[in-house]
Amino acid sequence: MANDNFILTPEGRAKLEEELHYLETEKRAEIGERIKVAREFGDISENSEYDDAKNEQGMMEARIAEIAHILSEATVVNTPKRSNKVNIGSTVTIDMGGRERVFTIVGGAESNVAEGKISNESPVGSALIGHKKGDQIETTGPTGRLIQMEILKIEH
Repeated sequence: MANDNFILTPEGRAKLEEELHYLETEKRAEIGERIKVAREFGDISENSEYDDAKNEQGMMEARIAEIAHILSEATVVNTPKRSNKVNIGSTVTIDMGGRERVFTIVGGAESNVAEGKISNESPVGSALIGHKKGDQIETTGPTGRLIQMEILKIEH
């Protein structure tokens, strides 16, 4: 990630801690066993099972390091429960060009568009922060297209 200013919701922090625990315990042992079994196949210089297991181990160790770094540097943000404005952690229902869309605003480290979690640094996320129900908002999307939105509902 480009910057070290990680923002997480309490749920996002818990999810990363859970993933880190899984990788450090179960996944590490599983890959270690695969490497051990692959070594028994003989010459490791032409052993694709060994190479695959070592590559997976490298990727897993990189992910462990990334999660540990994020958790050590992250600021955990609690969403104000009585706020009528969009904050990090808010779930926002918007009308975007005639389509109703629901987004949860999160920090960049836990954004996942497939789950409807958008970063507070994204064009839509940053445009929504600080606004309230009924506000009409315009922003420029990543492709340069103008995006018009109306906030229909805010949940915390």
